[in-house]
Amino acid sequence: MTLPRSRRRALVLAASVAPVLALFVWVAVRSGPLAPVPVTVATVERAPIAPALHGVGLVEARETHRIGPTAPGRVLRVHVEVGDTVRAGQVLAELEAVDLDARLAAQAAGRARAEDAVLAAEAQVSDAAARAEYARTQAARYEALVREEVVSRETFDAKVREQLVADAAVDAARAALSAARKEVRRAAADVEGTGRLLANLRLVSPVDGLVTARHADPGSTVVAGQALVEVVDPAAIWINVRFDQLGARGLRPGLPARIFLRSRAGEPLEGATARVEPVADPVTEELLAKVSFSAPPHPPPAIGELAEVTVALPGEPAGPVVPNASVQRVDGALGVWTVDGGDLRFAPVRTGAKDLDGRVQVVDGLRGGERVVVYSQRALRPRTRIDVVDRLPGVSP
Repeated sequence: MTLPRSRRRALVLAASVAPVLALFVWVAVRSGPLAPVPVTVATVERAPIAPALHGVGLVEARETHRIGPTAPGRVLRVHVEVGDTVRAGQVLAELEAVDLDARLAAQAAGRARAEDAVLAAEAQVSDAAARAEYARTQAARYEALVREEVVSRETFDAKVREQLVADAAVDAARAALSAARKEVRRAAADVEGTGRLLANLRLVSPVDGLVTARHADPGSTVVAGQALVEVVDPAAIWINVRFDQLGARGLRPGLPARIFLRSRAGEPLEGATARVEPVADPVTEELLAKVSFSAPPHPPPAIGELAEVTVALPGEPAGPVVPNASVQRVDGALGVWTVDGGDLRFAPVRTGAKDLDGRVQVVDGLRGGERVVVYSQRALRPRTRIDVVDRLPGVSP
């Protein structure tokens, strides 16, 4: 039977298109959007976890001694430069005395004059006391004469008045002596105060340390309280570190730490958390802490040097642990993709502590033994077909 030409053409076209369609379906299933998504999986283990915090900070001095005058003046000499090592008591700078020397000499002379006035007042007290004693003796003698009617009552009354006047003179002399002694103390205080001002013109280092700043040069004028030189103790330094608030639960003083200074790459130094600041940074959402060295490094690092710090937090008991990369957020929920046979299911979880090896503890949602997807070549959905492989190209094992 001979087919019509149009029918033959349709059959030929169908025969030629069928392989193409079959090839398209095969490609779509094997490597296209319908192809299985290559994934790597891991088994959920129950294990303890040792969480740790990693942060970046700067080397700082525990105390910075800002040394300056207590009175305004003009800088006469500065004996140190930034970077110099100084000893306790060493003179760092000197200020011009202006009129303090003359003022001190005048006050010293005033003190000597006050001491002479004390000597004169003591002599006056002795003289007045002698006169009062003589007047008292005369009054007693005339009292006896009055009883014997040898002298008149008027004469006796005059002797009594002389005794009262003499006693008043003693009181006045003693008051003058007290005032003179107070004047000596006042003059001595003036001399001591001016001496301290003169001493403060010589600025000395309170500690053995390192000069980190110099704020004035000879000839410049400074005000009271202005720092001329800053000195720090290189043995008393620590790291001012910032830690992410999300993983900082359990951070407290006394935890061991490892410090990596930028100038000593690959050479860790041992330390410990010395203090956790009570105020966090609300902008960067970081906690601030101070980490001290177990032993002062030698030579000491530069103030302001960058440092990386890892703090070991208290360990957590055994529980389900998964790779951190397996935790995903799907439709606003946090969870992991579990593989059961060939089925893919999203299991919501609540996570806990993390360690620096990339593991996170699952507080709720997994029991242990499940297989979870760690990496996938593209985003997964519940009905996505998967192909479990040992590793994905471009992903570290």
